[in-house]
Amino acid sequence: MSAVNRAGQPAAGGINKTPIIIALVLSILLVLGVLFGARILLGPAGQQQVAMSSLPAPNADSQECAQLVESLPDEAFGHTRAALMDPVPPGAAAWSTSELERVTLRCGVDMPFQYTALANTVDVDGTTWLPVSDMTPGSSLETWYSVNRFPVVAITADSTSTNDADNPVSPFSEAVSQLEERDGEPFDAPLVTLASAGSPQECTALFDALPTQLEVGGDEAITYDRIDDARMTAAGYTSDAVAWDAPGLEPIVIRCGVAPSENYAAGAMLQQINDTPWFEDTILATGTTSSTWYALGREADIAVSLPQYAGGALVQITELIEDNVPAS
Repeated sequence: MSAVNRAGQPAAGGINKTPIIIALVLSILLVLGVLFGARILLGPAGQQQVAMSSLPAPNADSQECAQLVESLPDEAFGHTRAALMDPVPPGAAAWSTSELERVTLRCGVDMPFQYTALANTVDVDGTTWLPVSDMTPGSSLETWYSVNRFPVVAITADSTSTNDADNPVSPFSEAVSQLEERDGEPFDAPLVTLASAGSPQECTALFDALPTQLEVGGDEAITYDRIDDARMTAAGYTSDAVAWDAPGLEPIVIRCGVAPSENYAAGAMLQQINDTPWFEDTILATGTTSSTWYALGREADIAVSLPQYAGGALVQITELIEDNVPAS
C-alpha cells in the first residue's frame, strides 16, 4: 500500500491512482455509450434499419393491414424483423440481415396489371398468389401478390434473400390467411377485346405453323410454352388466338384476323422486320411492359401482344407470318 500524508496526497514515491480510476470510469462510460448508440441505431441485437419508399397502396392504412403488420413473424428465412426508417409507409414490413439480403411486405397494394384470366397463379396454404418476375438482367427478384385476399398483399425478395426457396411467402402464410378471402377481379387478357375482322384461310395456315415453344432472351433464353386450348377458351379467346407463357412472366399472344388498330394513321412510326412493317400500339398501364404490335401489308391483319424483354420473338413470328400469310 502506498503511503499518504495527512493531506491525503501520495507520499514521496507513491502513485496517485485517481487519474487512473477516472480514465477507467470514462472508458467504461464510453463503451456503454457506443453500445447504447448502436442499439438505438440498429435496434435490439443489431436489428437492421430499412428504408421503404411510398408506393401506390390505396388500402395500406386500413385496419386490416395494421392488424396484419402486427401479426407478422419476427423472423423469415433467417432474417430478423427490421426497423423501418422514417417516414414509415403504412402497411409495410421488412426482414433483413444486410443491405443485400432483404424481404419486404406491403399490404393494401393495387392488383397487378399482369393478373388476367390467362395468369399463372400458385396456391400456398389456402392463399392464391401471382408471382411477377423482375426482368432486369441478372436479377432474381420476384414479387408475389395475394390475388384472393383483401387487402392485397405483395411480398418481394430475391433468391439470395430466401436461400433459393421455392417461394417467398411461406413464412407469412398464417398471417395473410387471416385476411378476408375475396377473389380479385382479373384484368382482360391481352388482345381478347380486339375487334375481329373474320378468320381467313391464311390464319389457319399460320396457326398450324406456330411452334409449341418460343425461346426469348438471347444467351440466357427463357422458354415460353404454348398455352392449351382449354385455358385459352376459359380466358375468353376464340380459335383466332394462340398464346405462350412462362412462370412469373407476361404472356406472348397472337391474334389473326383482327380489325386494324384505331391508333394507326398515315405517317405513324413503323418498325421494319424483314419485309414486314410493324406498328407498335403501346399500353400505358402500371406494372406492364407489353405492347400490341400490328403486322401491316398482309391479307389478314395480325396483332401480337409482346412484353418488352421478349422483343426478339417478333423476328421469329415475322418469319412465320411471311411464310404463311400472303402480302396484300
